[in-house]
Amino acid sequence: MFNFGFLSFNHSVAHMPAFFSKSSLNCRRKMADFQPLLSDHQQDDEELQHQQHLIAAEKKIGCRIASLDVFRGLSIFLMVLVDYAGSSLPVIAHAPWNGLHLADFVMPMFLFTAGVSLAIVYKKIPNRYEATWKAIARAMKLFLLGVFLQGGYLHGITSLTYGVDVEKIRLLGILQRIAIGYIVAALFEIWIPRKTYKKEPFFRVYIWHWCGVILLLAIYMGLTYGLYVADWQFKDLHSLSSLISENGSTIRTVTCSVRGDLGPACNAAGMIDRYILGIDHLYQKPAYRNLKECNISKSGQVSESSPSWCYAPFEPEGILSSLTASLACIIGLQYGHILIELQGHKDRLCNWSLLSASFLILGSILALIGIPLNKGLYTLSYLLVTSAASGLTFCALYLLVDVYRWRRTDSTGSLLTITLSTGLYHTLCKSSVCTLVTVFLGFNGVSIFAIYWNGWRGVNT
Repeated sequence: MFNFGFLSFNHSVAHMPAFFSKSSLNCRRKMADFQPLLSDHQQDDEELQHQQHLIAAEKKIGCRIASLDVFRGLSIFLMVLVDYAGSSLPVIAHAPWNGLHLADFVMPMFLFTAGVSLAIVYKKIPNRYEATWKAIARAMKLFLLGVFLQGGYLHGITSLTYGVDVEKIRLLGILQRIAIGYIVAALFEIWIPRKTYKKEPFFRVYIWHWCGVILLLAIYMGLTYGLYVADWQFKDLHSLSSLISENGSTIRTVTCSVRGDLGPACNAAGMIDRYILGIDHLYQKPAYRNLKECNISKSGQVSESSPSWCYAPFEPEGILSSLTASLACIIGLQYGHILIELQGHKDRLCNWSLLSASFLILGSILALIGIPLNKGLYTLSYLLVTSAASGLTFCALYLLVDVYRWRRTDSTGSLLTITLSTGLYHTLCKSSVCTLVTVFLGFNGVSIFAIYWNGWRGVNT
């Protein structure tokens, strides 16, 4: 029995390798059949872990948006470029009246940037009253800075005069307009309620913001087309006419007696500024003097045969046009809401693109049916088209900088860009002070491209 059992046991042991080899072969075949499924699940798990890692990393660094800083740098660069190259290249300077040139896109870009930044700043508002006072303080500082820079305090380096004539100081200007747009959009964001239902469509969440936009737009359109503009007179202190009165000035009369005129002479925006601000506190060299009707000479003198309104001052950053300029800031605020509320790149880009395309189509239609693209009046068509241009530019920069991570370039190329830019500005500038300011602004504007392109972090969202 022992031998038999031993033989039987040996026989079983002898056949065990064959048994296990067949079992392992079958197991390997089955595993090979399930291998594609396992690899697919493994890839899905790896992608999920990678996405979770990116989300955690973004939360850790605060979801900073570098493209917004690049957009701000582009705005500064274009501002310096058109300011100092516009006289040599009229095609990029401001359009005399109706139409769009490169310079006409700069102001809307600054307003757009301010609006987007406000959505980020006021993402959480613990105390509305405190936030309101801080916003008012910022706006006042910016407004007063604009009065100081553009009010006539800074004299030329060859002038021996000092001080400022309070009776002729310019009260409104570029920084003042940004301050007005900023405070209006800030008050919208701080005080106008929003819906908190996440299932609601995005447009309905901020429905009261859009109602406020419609209200401001109705006020603008009502005043622009409803106010009666009577004939008006002004003193021309710089006239070369032989018909000069005893006090050394010429009295010129502009014939209007119309409503809803959008020309440079008889528009409601100019009338409001003349009544409220005073004609001596307006911009003395408006761009519409470059129109053919004014026959301006190369030395900047208006021909005596020109219409009387060619001699009149006009404020391109006036009171009425500041209403629609504030709307540009509020539109930027809505782009910022999309940036804050939606987390995916695809959702953000789709909403931005749809909004920009809608503005562009609507603005183009309005321009075709008789509402001209006009920066001086900040018409509705101009508001929509320039806001669309700002939105599409921001989309492109967001796609390149924040999605595709195109942030690294050759350092030599960046240095060359800065050198060429500052060299161009130095050539176009006439005075040493202008050169210093220009180089500073040009360097900082272009440096934002170089710095953030090379991997620095952007605006915190």
